[in-house]
Amino acid sequence: QVQLVESGGGLVQPGGSLRLSCAASGISLVDYSIGWFRQAPGKEREGVSCISMSDGSRYYSESVRGRFTISRDNAKNTVYLQMNSLKPEDTAVYYCAADPLATVRTMCVMSSIYDKYDFRGQGTQVTVSS
Repeated sequence: QVQLVESGGGLVQPGGSLRLSCAASGISLVDYSIGWFRQAPGKEREGVSCISMSDGSRYYSESVRGRFTISRDNAKNTVYLQMNSLKPEDTAVYYCAADPLATVRTMCVMSSIYDKYDFRGQGTQVTVSS
């Protein structure tokens, strides 16, 4: 059974940091693009950052560029999202997804087809509040 499991969410004050993890089991992610997405209450899902597990190419949305860093550990079959300088507007449920065909830019920009990606996690809540 293939699973993507997100972890690392929580409550943090504005300006703080969190590191999210997306760990895969049942598949090797080496040929996949992996994306981090977020959805806040009443808002559409947004592609935050995406990475190619094969060549490490990355994409960041404008809203997080310079604050978030995506990275991969192929040996651990895991993708990380280091989130620094967090803002209240970063509050959302964060999801990861994996797809073998999407490029990193397409995967993040075309968040409307998130449900069509091959594998998707259950999400982890990130709350930024004082």
